[in-house]
Amino acid sequence: MFNDHARIVVRSGRGGDGALRFRREKYVPKGGPDGGDGGRGGDVVLVADPALRDLSSLRGRTLFAGARGGNGGGGRRHGADGEHTEVRVPVGTQVRSEEGALVADLATADARVVAATGGQGGRGNARFATPTRQAPRFAETGLPGETRALELRLKLVADAALAGLPNAGKSSLLRRISNATPKVADYPFTTLQPVLGTVEAPDGGQLTVVDVPGLIEGASAGVGLGHEFLAHLERARLLVHVIDGSEGDADERFRAIDRELALYGAGLDERPQIVVLNKSDLSPEPAPFGIADERIVGVHRVSCVTGAGIPELERALFALCPAAPEPVGDGEELPEFLEYRPVPRGRRAFRILRTDRGFRVVGMVPEGDELEEALRGAGVRKGALVEIGDEELEWQP
Repeated sequence: MFNDHARIVVRSGRGGDGALRFRREKYVPKGGPDGGDGGRGGDVVLVADPALRDLSSLRGRTLFAGARGGNGGGGRRHGADGEHTEVRVPVGTQVRSEEGALVADLATADARVVAATGGQGGRGNARFATPTRQAPRFAETGLPGETRALELRLKLVADAALAGLPNAGKSSLLRRISNATPKVADYPFTTLQPVLGTVEAPDGGQLTVVDVPGLIEGASAGVGLGHEFLAHLERARLLVHVIDGSEGDADERFRAIDRELALYGAGLDERPQIVVLNKSDLSPEPAPFGIADERIVGVHRVSCVTGAGIPELERALFALCPAAPEPVGDGEELPEFLEYRPVPRGRRAFRILRTDRGFRVVGMVPEGDELEEALRGAGVRKGALVEIGDEELEWQP
């Protein structure tokens, strides 16, 4: 089953705790502080994988978490950074926040977005030593990671897209010109999900063509099967408008679909189009088509049964969808990939320090459940001493 929507929750790893340690060596009765820092928590990263066709690999799994950073140790040993978690998605995936704002558009292979940034590791007590405080008996706990709910929407990336009414022969055409094997039958709505195919030229060139379920009047408003898949036409550089040429109303069939493209928006009605009058073998006379429009860059009469007109159509596709030009730089080396980061949330106004007797809260103490959640995340246990300002409290969950 084709999946072009998914909802996931990403949770980055918590930073490791700084160490509360002192040097313990023979003949060194008062060794100084030597606690190391905690490691940074692991990120959760979404990566565009050209080997994936849809989001079905995420089905049944909704939570993706980064690893926690390692705790610091004695001898100023720092904890290891937590491992990052990569979530692989198909090229063309849009990442949106829970509110619907666009976070990133992974439209190229290996593009990536850091969806949740790992928490910073806590500083060990060696970092707090000063000339007047030579034996600090506290160290920081690591900061918690981020948790975000994300919506993933796939918009297939293709050079050309087949559009038309149901039973116009789009699937038969895709079978004829590409390596795809969509279901073909003599009834409407045979195609129930988008199908990608690759068209190969004699010189080794390739084009990607997508076939979507047939559109009917009202598709832009949610009628029929095709309304959910109109988004897959957005990235195509060329629309291939397939019409049943055995009928006598090709002009009206073209206008019906063109209206739906205009109502949907996203510039689909402005895209260049090739009109393909299919099923020419069923009519003794060439199918008439009398619409003159600057968007129509070619009209082809073909038969997917006999193969008539197919070579000419393939040559037109390669002529109208040339290979994308290589980017021209200004002398600077281009990065291997683009990395996007959501706008980070504000840094919290308090920190939790681990002491030799329990925990100390410094900074602006929050109200409500935030402090309790932060202490639980820091590892507080029943009976531990918690210092808040001048108060000393015993933790009782």
